[in-house]
Amino acid sequence: MKSIFIKNMVCDRCKNVLQQEFQHAEIPVKTVKLGEIVFDETQTINYKVLQEIVTRNGFEIINSESTIIIEQVKSYLINELSKNSKSNKNLSDSISKHINKEYSTISKLFSNSQDITIEKYYILLKIEKAKELVQMGNLSFSDIAYSLDYKSGSHLAKQFKSITGMSMSDYKKIRLWDRQSLDKII
Repeated sequence: MKSIFIKNMVCDRCKNVLQQEFQHAEIPVKTVKLGEIVFDETQTINYKVLQEIVTRNGFEIINSESTIIIEQVKSYLINELSKNSKSNKNLSDSISKHINKEYSTISKLFSNSQDITIEKYYILLKIEKAKELVQMGNLSFSDIAYSLDYKSGSHLAKQFKSITGMSMSDYKKIRLWDRQSLDKII
């Protein structure tokens, strides 16, 4: 199997868009994962068409090993967060095992390239997920904290306020007000 690594893929919708585009262009793809397209080595691929599809949809083919590693870390963290399951595993060990490189190497590469540590990046992802869950309004703040694997609601609340500059309650009120204003316009 041959893989091509893609930058800027962040969700299942990204995978579905590329999958559909490749089918439409009759490009045989074995699997489309976050940040990676896998082809059967026996298939002939028109790379010009592949490049055009990827670029047209806001993605980018990655050619450097360091960028591939960074995108693999990001994809891994997004997948971990979307699993919504409690895991007692050590994040650094699981990343190292997933990418098959020493964590210190991965961490240094990530920090130098992204100007943020892997741990802080993961916290930002968790806060974005918390914002999404607050907007949906289906869960209490405690349930949101639990679903994001926080030890307590207060820990999430402190990180949320530190990053967004507002409490989760204030964020919820603003989002509710925005939706009500939008309903009045429509």
